[in-house]
Amino acid sequence: MTVESTAPRTPRRSAGNKAGATGTKSGATAKKATGAAKKATTARKAAGAAESAEPALVQLLTPEGKRVKNAEFDPYVADITADDLRGLYRDMVLTRRFDAEATSLQRQGELGLWASLLGQEAAQIGSGRALRDDDYVFPTYREHGVAWCRGVDPTNLLGMFRGVNNGGWDPNSNNFHLYTIVIGSQTLHATGYAMGITKDGADSAVVAYFGDGASSQGDVAEAFTFSAVYNAPVVFFCQNNQWAISEPTEKQSRVPLYQRARGFGFPGLRVDGNDVLATLAATRWALERARSGEGPTLLEAFTYRMGAHTTSDDPTRYRHDDERAAWEAKDPILRLRRHLELANHADEGFFAELETESEALGKRVREAVRAMPDPDHFAIFENVYADGHALVDEERAQFAAYQASFADADGGK
Repeated sequence: MTVESTAPRTPRRSAGNKAGATGTKSGATAKKATGAAKKATTARKAAGAAESAEPALVQLLTPEGKRVKNAEFDPYVADITADDLRGLYRDMVLTRRFDAEATSLQRQGELGLWASLLGQEAAQIGSGRALRDDDYVFPTYREHGVAWCRGVDPTNLLGMFRGVNNGGWDPNSNNFHLYTIVIGSQTLHATGYAMGITKDGADSAVVAYFGDGASSQGDVAEAFTFSAVYNAPVVFFCQNNQWAISEPTEKQSRVPLYQRARGFGFPGLRVDGNDVLATLAATRWALERARSGEGPTLLEAFTYRMGAHTTSDDPTRYRHDDERAAWEAKDPILRLRRHLELANHADEGFFAELETESEALGKRVREAVRAMPDPDHFAIFENVYADGHALVDEERAQFAAYQASFADADGGK
């Protein structure tokens, strides 16, 4: 079946009737279209080049340990003395030693899982030491260095990973919230807490830690929206360690992560996350903005996860050894050590004494983990409802019967 159009027909022109004129006009139109297409292609290439260009990076120490002058951020670390630099170095060394011990304990079956911070010590210690006591921190599950700075005993971090408690410390004692396993949700908690601070009239600030993978979560976008609209005093601290488990950052975002803040109406900044001094300066700057009523800031600490995502991960399946080798040359601890040596701020005696302290910490962590008592099997039922519940009582009885089924044949427990 053929269907003809009912639209009025244009009379067909004869071969000699303005055919040349039409052809000339069509040719001109085609040339214009081709030119426009070329211009569009050129514009796209230029835009692509601009997007692929390396963004500005706040750096105060080079990988070789040389001090770099920065007129904007130098004032934020002008008070840092040689003692302070040695303190930052000590923080990073002891945090790495604790982390290595925890990884080893997991391999020995003492922990169910562990999320290593290897390579991210400068990002965490630099930002952690920028905080005041009255500031509040909302971490993920990898902020062992920040926990150290907040005075949380390292052994308390291991209870959850051993399965003997649900956190191990009182968040209000150190203004350091419990670890958050649900990816990105802590940014909303931080935003709400920051909004509350504003209503209370306090001048403290909040820091929300998350990773590059979490930046793709809707919770983070919602936190950005609310914090901007309510001008909340919160610093969003993104540790971009290049990999969200096995997914590289370039497959998560078309633009550098810190630029996302623009769309929500607040500033973003990329800082060298392997430079503890630059991280300290940038975080102080962002916290100052928050406390003075200028609202949220997004800091992207550009760093690298030198280990596995967690101890259940095998990074050799998705990244190359040469990539890790390139980042090892930017090691945050080695960088500060080089600076201390170049500036004659530390001698071999200091490093030897710190090595002894480091080994003592490792021993203390091992002994503490192995001495942790098993949890009460029935504690899980205690805090479900404030006043009890018939269904929970029924489940408790069923669980008790299940536990009793493991009794020895002799009647032993």
